[in-house]
Amino acid sequence: MINTRNRLVLALLLAAGLPVAAAAAQSTAPHYPDRPVRLVLPFPPGGPSDILARLFSQKLGESLGQQVVVDNRGGAAGAIACEIAKRATPDGYTLLQATVGTLSINPGLYPNLPYDPARDFLPVTMLTATPYLLVTYPGLPARSVSELVAFVKSKPHQLNFASGGVGTGNHFSMELFKLSAGLDMVHVPYKGSGQAVNDVLAGQVQMMFMNLLPAMPHVKAGRMRGLAVTSAQRSAAAPDIPTIAESGFAGYESTSWHGIVVPARTPAALVRRLHDEFAKITRRPDVKGRLESQGTAVIGNTPEEFAATIKAETVKWTKVIRTAGIKAD
Repeated sequence: MINTRNRLVLALLLAAGLPVAAAAAQSTAPHYPDRPVRLVLPFPPGGPSDILARLFSQKLGESLGQQVVVDNRGGAAGAIACEIAKRATPDGYTLLQATVGTLSINPGLYPNLPYDPARDFLPVTMLTATPYLLVTYPGLPARSVSELVAFVKSKPHQLNFASGGVGTGNHFSMELFKLSAGLDMVHVPYKGSGQAVNDVLAGQVQMMFMNLLPAMPHVKAGRMRGLAVTSAQRSAAAPDIPTIAESGFAGYESTSWHGIVVPARTPAALVRRLHDEFAKITRRPDVKGRLESQGTAVIGNTPEEFAATIKAETVKWTKVIRTAGIKAD
């Protein structure tokens, strides 16, 4: 039976218009967090994803009043980290900083993944989205996307594009562009983007999609030509460079995004609490200003919006994989 005290609490919740179920769920973890939180990252230390993870983990730790430890688990195209997070106790103490690759590309590229993004994780929020820049060797006679498309079509299967490897974001951005424009080019995959960039600079390979921030110094120095960004809107870091969509390919969009997910069966109240904490961080002027100055859009959307993005991106990239006949290394 409900005693008098519980009747009074229930009456007060109803009178305040508070969701009783949510309040009850919140009470399952009244002291969360009371120990350190782990943020699993599918990449080794030192790269852009690691820098992002450490920025958000520091701010989250300050907000929660507990340490947030970054656990770098690179390898197997992110599958190692995803499986670790999938098997973790769904109590809010293990988070996964996921990417477009781990959640939306891998399911179509690898037939035997040890995880299912839709079944094994709950979205919390998308943190950031960073566009790529379509860059060419400056010796190419093309100063716009339309001129590049015309030039490539005049030399079918004669021009090359570089990437950091099969399945990477810059590879898939070009495959989507090829399908959108009807282009026939040869893919030259490298073991990482560093050598790919060097060979474009040397003219050994004619073009590639490159992360915006490291590309801009080459473009400003005239060592590369920057034709268009892959985001839906122009980047604040390069406002004079058009998007591919406005260059004649409406609907084109490809970004390198990061987001937070948690193991399935994590209580809804904890998902909402984590969303609220991360959303506050994305609105902080020091965080937003720092990232946007580097060409990265700060998002902080709802779990429902993030789930819809993951689903739409999975459909898009699976179609690209099947249409282009892409096979994993």
